[in-house]
Amino acid sequence: MVASLSDARLVARCREGDEAAWSELVNRFSRYVYAIIGQGFGLRAENAEDVFQEVFARAYQHLGRLREDEAIRPWIAQLTRRLCIDQLRSGSREQLSDEELEPAEVDETLDKLEEALAVHEALAELPEHCQEILDRFFARDESYQTIGAALDIPAGTIASRISRCLAKLRELFEGRKPTTEPS
Repeated sequence: MVASLSDARLVARCREGDEAAWSELVNRFSRYVYAIIGQGFGLRAENAEDVFQEVFARAYQHLGRLREDEAIRPWIAQLTRRLCIDQLRSGSREQLSDEELEPAEVDETLDKLEEALAVHEALAELPEHCQEILDRFFARDESYQTIGAALDIPAGTIASRISRCLAKLRELFEGRKPTTEPS
């Protein structure tokens, strides 16, 4: 199943011509690309769709140029960024503007997107009961009482379960991030 492959292995399979791997690569990175286009650059829908299509067309054409298969995410981010700037430039020819082509907060937005994706991927590796309790508490902002009633667990137990699930998430999440050695 290609959905369970690492990014690097998925890229290798794409290079071998595996169509299922290519579909998974587009599926895996489509929300990320749209987030950069929309949140990072604020392109209008018609322009966003053009950039989205061009990102994956160029990724398909130039995948062989990627030096390290593990670097697919930053490579796609950079490709998306360049194409967004190109789109803004072509639009600025039509209407002159004093606005910067790349908003100052794009790097910060990209960092937040990277972190959110890493947390999302780590969450997906947690047991289902942990996914549910963390989603209910953090994403849905449900109280201990509401969570307890929905899951048929005493409300007093919810805090300890959240704590244990967060510890598991922290282990998974930290295992994904390269640690920097103190100098």
